[in-house]
Amino acid sequence: MTALVSLSQFLSMMALAGFAGVALWLAARPPARMAAPTPVPRRLALAAAATAIWCGALYAFSPGSSQALVIQSLRDLAMLFWLSGTFWSASAPMSRPQRVILWMLVTIDLFALLLGGAAYLRAGAAAFPWMTPTLTVGAMLVAVGGLLIVDSGVRRAGAGQRMPMMAVAGGFAMLWAYELNVQLIGALTGETASTLIQLLPAVALLVLPTYVVAAMDAGRERMQLSRTAAMRTLLLLGGAAYLVLIGLTGAVARMIGGDYTELAQATSLVVALGTGGILLASARARAWLSVMISKHFFEHRYDYRTEWMRFTATLGQGAKGDGEDDGNLYRRVAKALAELTGSPGAWLMLPAARGGFRVAEQWRWPAGIDEDATLSLRSAFMLQESRHIVDLDAQRRGQPAQDLAIPDWLIADNRAWVVVPVVHFQRMIAVVVLHRPPVSRALDWEDLDVLRIAGQQAASYLAESQSQQALSEARRFDEFNRRFAFIMHDIKNLASQIGLLARNAERHADKPDFRADMVETLKISAGRLSDLLVRLSPRERGPAAEAGRVLIEPLLADVAAEVRPRRALFVGCQAGLAAWGDRGSIRQVVQHLVTNAVDASAPETPVQLVAVAEQGRVRIDVIDQGCGMTRDFIRDELFKPFVSTKDAGFGLGAFEALQIAQAMGGAIDVASEPGQGSDFTLWLPLADAQGEAGIDPRMMKVGSK
Repeated sequence: MTALVSLSQFLSMMALAGFAGVALWLAARPPARMAAPTPVPRRLALAAAATAIWCGALYAFSPGSSQALVIQSLRDLAMLFWLSGTFWSASAPMSRPQRVILWMLVTIDLFALLLGGAAYLRAGAAAFPWMTPTLTVGAMLVAVGGLLIVDSGVRRAGAGQRMPMMAVAGGFAMLWAYELNVQLIGALTGETASTLIQLLPAVALLVLPTYVVAAMDAGRERMQLSRTAAMRTLLLLGGAAYLVLIGLTGAVARMIGGDYTELAQATSLVVALGTGGILLASARARAWLSVMISKHFFEHRYDYRTEWMRFTATLGQGAKGDGEDDGNLYRRVAKALAELTGSPGAWLMLPAARGGFRVAEQWRWPAGIDEDATLSLRSAFMLQESRHIVDLDAQRRGQPAQDLAIPDWLIADNRAWVVVPVVHFQRMIAVVVLHRPPVSRALDWEDLDVLRIAGQQAASYLAESQSQQALSEARRFDEFNRRFAFIMHDIKNLASQIGLLARNAERHADKPDFRADMVETLKISAGRLSDLLVRLSPRERGPAAEAGRVLIEPLLADVAAEVRPRRALFVGCQAGLAAWGDRGSIRQVVQHLVTNAVDASAPETPVQLVAVAEQGRVRIDVIDQGCGMTRDFIRDELFKPFVSTKDAGFGLGAFEALQIAQAMGGAIDVASEPGQGSDFTLWLPLADAQGEAGIDPRMMKVGSK
């Protein structure tokens, strides 16, 4: 017992020095440096000083003595004074019952101080023994009331209070709870728990770090644990709690007697192994635990520094990582946004040729990409204008923030959780659909802000990438133009050669040898010109032409007549069908599609050219039974410049045809399978529909390329 008393005195001196140092530290700080309102740090300094005096009383008179109980009343009064300044404020107002409890506790402490002082002045130290029961009852009442104030104040304060200040309130609660426990044990057993009383200075030392952290916070020298360190601390505390529970279970089993000790040990082991196995094997259990810890132990859901560093690293890395090819920026964007919210997968949608957005890339989406999954032009416009993060669960419950015309297929897919528009300035570059996480939850303001800012950051990466791609294509066009310069040089040489031949013919036309040489030269020149003409197929259009009503049937007949030497076409056209556009442009697109169909099919297979009115537009189908194309080629390469399946092709025909069609308000669709032929569909505005809409033909122009 002597050793325990000596240890208690040593701990009392350490606690006295620590609390005195914190009190002096806070008192010496100028008010201008304090982040919190001035009264709160001053009251904290007063509470630290009173606690230091109490620790001195523990050293001088021993814990549990009447003198220490009187000084404890002074300490409790200072602590209540600090609590009133912390929780009785605009950010965390006390309720009326709390204020009543606070005034009652202050009255009890003042009474204990006055009673102890008066008794000491009258009878000296001999008066304290008979006062001990009264002081003990008062201390118990103050401890119970203080715990109620701390519990209610912390629950009502929420995020309005700084976390270090809340930690000090928790330290108060720990000290009061320990003292109340000791006093209750003595009251119930009738014996003084001397060992627990002697350990009061140790509990005071455990409370001291909360004062230190709060003091640093008040001086803007905030000390914070990283989320990783906090999580590991929680795990260690959980392990310690498990060991304590094991010890208590064993103690209770020994008190009961019998064979319950081994049963308790086996039960504890099974529970521990079962819990650990569930956490290791179940991603859903781990996700649930992570959500619960983030929700109840941290002020913010996200560790912004860590998450932003990981997000930026995911967007910026171009090499392979985690066994995946991260060279695809679109997939990296989907991955980065999914990892922010703990989603196991994501879709990324890009602008489609016919308007709207289509699924172009995915990251770990379980069923892959749905080729028919598209976002309509209206939905895309609404998302671009509102920049709204769409909670699809709210859409399914019929509680949307606003009508965003989300397609039915996306609502029906319960795996889809959130829609994030990726907007760069006023243009939506992409749309990301996040997969539902293992533990689904409702989005809050923090999720929305993080996804909105992350979407803007990702949009800047995508915009830069697209700009680089456009610059690369421009450079390739420049190279292509330089090739034309060489071709023009060859044409000039041929023209000079033919001109010289014509001048010589005036003088030597009657000579047989000259005529033979002339014929041979003309054949060679004609062959070279034919080759150049093939290479110089029309690529440039003239000035902007006015759109007008174009009859489709005669236009198709002209194209068929031009192609007839190579292949007979089956032509079918709805009577009187007319499109709205430029005749030369429409003919150029149809001629290109027909030429491609002829080139792609065998000589004996037919090529069909069919035109009808459908859905208020003109539909012109060019159908062949040739080699066909893969879906990947159609989606990724068919309409890109400089990509061609022909050995001598420049890869500009399909690209130019699409540009011309879109300039007239039309589009081109392709349906093809390898070995089964292709169906190119040219959509154009219907002339009658344009007329009914009251559009002035002079106001419509077909853009030049």
